[in-house]
Amino acid sequence: MGRVKVASAILMALILGAAGTSWGAVHATAMVTVAAPLASSAQLTISPNVINFPDANPDTVPTIAATQNPVSVTANAQTGGGRTVTLGVLAQGDLVSGGNTIAINNVTWTATGSGFRNGTMNKTTSQLAGQWTGPGSRTGTFSYSLKNSWSYATGSYTQTVIYTLIAP
Repeated sequence: MGRVKVASAILMALILGAAGTSWGAVHATAMVTVAAPLASSAQLTISPNVINFPDANPDTVPTIAATQNPVSVTANAQTGGGRTVTLGVLAQGDLVSGGNTIAINNVTWTATGSGFRNGTMNKTTSQLAGQWTGPGSRTGTFSYSLKNSWSYATGSYTQTVIYTLIAP
């Protein structure tokens, strides 16, 4: 009778032990390194990208506002936290109509939005139009003006102006 009790106790211990543990279960772990290398990048949107100054009498309108004012500006930059992001503008020359010119420095702008700056167009030196520290998306507006004068010859004047956003 003692053997039956011992065998029953061993069988019961095996059943209870098996209920708490899977026989033959194997566990393994692995580590994964997640990397996201980000290079500096910049994206600039100016809309609309054509501005026009209407004809006006210099006596009554000494400064002509562009008909598209205000112009929307969005400067997106990925860069280091302490790095300086800059927005510059450089005219490719004076306003030209055939053989006639109007000096580009007669065109100015006023800016809204954090970090955006007011300025005057220049054809030889890039002008600072915005400056920020670190990455982010900045939005603002530019409103352009043209100094009016009786000395301007009639014509349809144009010039290309290049904005450059630099995210080091």
